[in-house]
Amino acid sequence: MLRNNTTSYGWAAIVIHWLSAVTVIGLFALGYWMLTLSYYDPWYREGPWWHKSFGICLLALTLIRILWRWFNPKPKAQGARFEQVAAGIGHGLLYTLLLVTMLSGYLISTADGRGIEVFGWFEVPAFITSIPNQEDIAGDVHWYAALSLVILAGGHALAALKHHFWNKHDTLKRMLKPQR
Repeated sequence: MLRNNTTSYGWAAIVIHWLSAVTVIGLFALGYWMLTLSYYDPWYREGPWWHKSFGICLLALTLIRILWRWFNPKPKAQGARFEQVAAGIGHGLLYTLLLVTMLSGYLISTADGRGIEVFGWFEVPAFITSIPNQEDIAGDVHWYAALSLVILAGGHALAALKHHFWNKHDTLKRMLKPQR
């Protein structure tokens, strides 16, 4: 089952979800670690190259995910009405923070007018370079958005575990394997 239905997510949504989750955690860990590097550390230039490349790939994956979500049915939510509303708000915030984090990362990386090389495959050009203090402002936005994203994603994971173990819903199962 590739596509979603009203009772379950399909393989496409499941794979995109878990790829996104692993990439967000990896990018946050790499970004946090990069803050500790000195100028003479061999990873001082290597780390940002990987961070930017995976960040651009995550941006593309997120845009695909949003389109997929628009053109596929959404499985019926489980839980009390306030939990369903909270889940909707939480998902909206997750998508917003993903986009804000990646767009601010783009603005940091392209502030000097150079594009972003993605794994040596292609370059994303610098379109916006004239914002005063662009790198500093975008850097602050990037840090706080990424930190908020990881905290909210942790809450999202805890909510899924609560639904699975406490409420005995199949919410988590639906994101692990399509249910018929």
